[in-house]
Amino acid sequence: MEASELKEKIEQLKRERNAVILAHNYQAGEVQDIADYLGDSLGLSIKASRVDKEVIVFCGVYFMAETAAILAPDKTVLIPDEKARCPMADMIRKSQLEKWKNKNPGSKTVCYVNSTADVKAGCDICCTSSNAIQVVNSLEDREVLFVPDRNLASYVAGKSSKEIIPWNGYCYVHDEIGLEDILEKKRLYPNSEVWVHPECRPEVARLADKVFSTGSMVEEAHRTAKKDILIGTETGIIYRLKKENPEKNFHSLREQAVCRDMKKITLNKVYLALKNMEKKVTVPDEIKEKAGRAIKRMIDISIHNQDG
Repeated sequence: MEASELKEKIEQLKRERNAVILAHNYQAGEVQDIADYLGDSLGLSIKASRVDKEVIVFCGVYFMAETAAILAPDKTVLIPDEKARCPMADMIRKSQLEKWKNKNPGSKTVCYVNSTADVKAGCDICCTSSNAIQVVNSLEDREVLFVPDRNLASYVAGKSSKEIIPWNGYCYVHDEIGLEDILEKKRLYPNSEVWVHPECRPEVARLADKVFSTGSMVEEAHRTAKKDILIGTETGIIYRLKKENPEKNFHSLREQAVCRDMKKITLNKVYLALKNMEKKVTVPDEIKEKAGRAIKRMIDISIHNQDG
């Protein structure tokens, strides 16, 4: 089936199913084009909690669809490919978290949203890359356990007076972006500005001009007067940045920075998910309740800061 025909069928099925499509900024361009809402983890979480449709089709990795199922318990949440996992999220298990917390009694645990629902359920509060500093600084405790991303933890530690103890997890896509990538691209584009994601290694973040979540990259792209910007995150976002800002040039710091799992979602899989109402995402009630508290605390802090 041609892409144009698939898009038409998806639009028809959306109406029939009373469905909404949420997609992450790292999705392939053709998937971004059929999304009703495109955003970063925080934006997608907030949208999922407010959506008024009966069905949510989540184009992202599994933990994101789990988050939607937790925040919208009365909705049917579908993921087009249940094998679209997040390797970083799978670097910590519930049993490992419990042992770690027992070794550090009394410490608050901040959980990056890039984690499984049962890990979220064992944490005090969640965060995303866009609000991690706000979340950590909102805690009264001096010592904070941070799971699972060591690079995001390092970035937050540099912006906070808290003592942050990181879990040794990482995103392979961002961790493989190196100083040599910045130096090479700066030689090609000497007047460019470098934006990187806080999941990048500390030395990369230090050398960058700006450190942004993907949502902040999208916002800054509209504001900046720069014509050449070097982007240090998953390459999928380049499609959106170019589409919304055709007068500017966005270059990936590392063309190989591709998340294999994000790219498992395709137009055909979105169509089949809606057609067959398949790949439903469910979370056990006990985990849903506990994880929901940690996620909602994060959202409350973010909305309060936006309102303020």
